[in-house]
Amino acid sequence: MGRATTISAFARDAFAPLIDLVFPPRCPLCGEALATQTGLCSACWADLAIPTEPACSTCARPFPPGVEGGAAQCAVCLADPPLHSGIAAATLYNDASRKLILAFKHGRKIALAEQLGQLMAAKLPEPDGQPPLLVPVPLHRWRLWRRGFNQAALLARSLEKHGKGRVAVDVLVRQKSTPMLGGMRRKARERALKGAIAINRRWANRLKGRDVILVDDVLTSGATSNVCVKALRKAGVRSVKVACFARVLNEALGEQAEGHTAENITPEVTKTLGAT
Repeated sequence: MGRATTISAFARDAFAPLIDLVFPPRCPLCGEALATQTGLCSACWADLAIPTEPACSTCARPFPPGVEGGAAQCAVCLADPPLHSGIAAATLYNDASRKLILAFKHGRKIALAEQLGQLMAAKLPEPDGQPPLLVPVPLHRWRLWRRGFNQAALLARSLEKHGKGRVAVDVLVRQKSTPMLGGMRRKARERALKGAIAINRRWANRLKGRDVILVDDVLTSGATSNVCVKALRKAGVRSVKVACFARVLNEALGEQAEGHTAENITPEVTKTLGAT
């Protein structure tokens, strides 16, 4: 641990009682009082849907109870093998994760990046050898200017803090502005993203043989991540793993998805709030 990090941690701990007095810790979802400034209350933690085993060996899509995992693949991956090397999702997209994403991204509660990133880090293995590059899905400069931050970059920095790799914020660039993708069907998303994302020329000769973790907040249809993975593969990276906080898998939620499907999730993930 570096000297600057040690001083920062000391200052944080020293001023924690004063911060708690001025800003009493509250659950970011329901407002319930908490003991610390981070985390959720026990009830809201219970509302999060955490992906479990057994699951597809390729994309980590949870299998129904009673189905053996191991090297088994889901029907989606068998029918259309993905270009990525796996998906690590902290949660499945439901009401609780949706509220966190909306508070983080559109409510501008950027301090939530640490909590969301910590949950994502728990789904990623420890680096073996050269640390992977943590590459956030890029925003177009106009959207970045309007929002003031790239939520994927903040999550990537949290993952770096938890030892999951090295942040490389500018590997991918969004060359053209695209409309909000929530509400679009898969084909419309693909058309909107055509030619939108490319490798930054400064990284063109520095990616060959590297392992990459592509970071985003919500994984919906996979249209955006597929474009990013294709660009990275073309640049010669060895592998690309996709890491996200919330993954839309309506079929994996079971009863939790009832009454939620028509508004936010369709079979092609057409109306997921918070998705870009």
